[in-house]
Amino acid sequence: MILNLTLALLGVVVGIIFGAIPGMTATMAVAVFLPLTYAFDLIPALYLLLGLYVGGISGGLIPAILINIPGTPSSVCTGFDGYPMARRGEGERALKIGITASLCGGLISLAVLSVLTPVLAKVAIKFSAVEKFLIICFAMTVIAALSKGGMTKGVFAGFLGVLMSLIGEYTMNNKMRMVPDMFKMQLRSGFETLPMLIGLFAIAQMFKEAEAGMKSTNLNDGAKIENAVKFSIRDFKGQGINVLRSSLLGTFMGILPGVGGSAASLIAYSQAKTWSKHPELLGTGAVEGLVASESSNNGLTGGALVPLLSLGIPGDSTTAVLIGAFMLQGVSVGPLFIQQQPEVWHQILLGLLICNILMFIVMFFPIKLIAKIVNVPSCRLYPIVVLMCIVGAYAIRNGNMFDVWSLLLFGVLAYLFGKFGLPTAPYLIGFILGADLEKYFMDALNGNDKNLLCFFSRPIGNVIWVLIIIFLGYSLWDNAKGKRMEKSGMKD
Repeated sequence: MILNLTLALLGVVVGIIFGAIPGMTATMAVAVFLPLTYAFDLIPALYLLLGLYVGGISGGLIPAILINIPGTPSSVCTGFDGYPMARRGEGERALKIGITASLCGGLISLAVLSVLTPVLAKVAIKFSAVEKFLIICFAMTVIAALSKGGMTKGVFAGFLGVLMSLIGEYTMNNKMRMVPDMFKMQLRSGFETLPMLIGLFAIAQMFKEAEAGMKSTNLNDGAKIENAVKFSIRDFKGQGINVLRSSLLGTFMGILPGVGGSAASLIAYSQAKTWSKHPELLGTGAVEGLVASESSNNGLTGGALVPLLSLGIPGDSTTAVLIGAFMLQGVSVGPLFIQQQPEVWHQILLGLLICNILMFIVMFFPIKLIAKIVNVPSCRLYPIVVLMCIVGAYAIRNGNMFDVWSLLLFGVLAYLFGKFGLPTAPYLIGFILGADLEKYFMDALNGNDKNLLCFFSRPIGNVIWVLIIIFLGYSLWDNAKGKRMEKSGMKD
């Protein structure tokens, strides 16, 4: 247990650092440190990864409040009210309010995870290959909602990920497909997951930083962190409903595969403004806006694990990386996970509880020191990250240089995605789900005499079809709305 606590603390601290440095995310932290899990059994490895996850999501509030730069996408609304508070000299108070709200959101999402996952898993046991295929289609449909105003690009990125996941040996006839002759041995089982993950999130970021120029600038210049008004528990007076509503919204958005923390934060913030007695104060340094943003984005942590553990579908890009960790340890997540791995399930719940408490302790008390993290010069930080990425990719198959080249390939691909405005998250989830998408499609056909009507003949499957149609309709509407807003903004 001491090892587990130590790794959880290490993960939380490192995750906070990654979250606090603008441009680095929880997903990047988990991807970079995934190679370290080789040295541990599954339980200690999960404590480390869960600590990185919770810390990475929470750490984004530090630059959002102090310098109005979201450390992570999920903290985009935190600066709306946190930064004005910091400008008033209430930076430390705003940080402590955000940290406390993050703890509340994390604990509420943990409660939902513990209750909802077993129920959903029992239903999922009844799923045949037909339902599993449709569930993955449902996840791919929800991903389209990520690209507001650019749904075509999001769908293209997602299915490009599916296409690249099919590279390698086809299990039905044991023949290679989409592989040049010179790479037949290296790509027998397709691209390795770990180099792909690190390349997409870490190496691509290095390219962006190199293009912009890594200057030793003081990001915290001019930000005030003096507590002109001291933090008090009275700051949360009347915020109980706001905390509960925002946490549940964040958890629900996490359960929907591919939606993400930024959407959860924006929806919770808009709801807080709708139900506020003084909505005109939000955006000027109101406590309720800060509470809504931080409790919702930490509510995402437990919610995103619900589809991962019950259906085997990642709730967001970070849990997609966690699937890689389970695969590397030989554990299969899905409907039978809780029954077959009860000890691991209980350790995940305990680990999330411990990581949330450690996050609060590590951030709340030494907050003045943590605020200095944003001063780390990029020119000193990123070379270390690049070195860790290369070593991790090289070591995954005991010294295979092809995985290092794969790391570079996916880094260039993600960099080009940014240039062409293509979202990375749909591509990642498409890559993760692509192999199963094909597998369950073929299993369903083989089990029903190649009859495509099997996808429309089961009650649970028909319910999933309804959900697919609803979310596809929502995605189309949201996409059209985004384009209208963009056009109206250009006219203004």
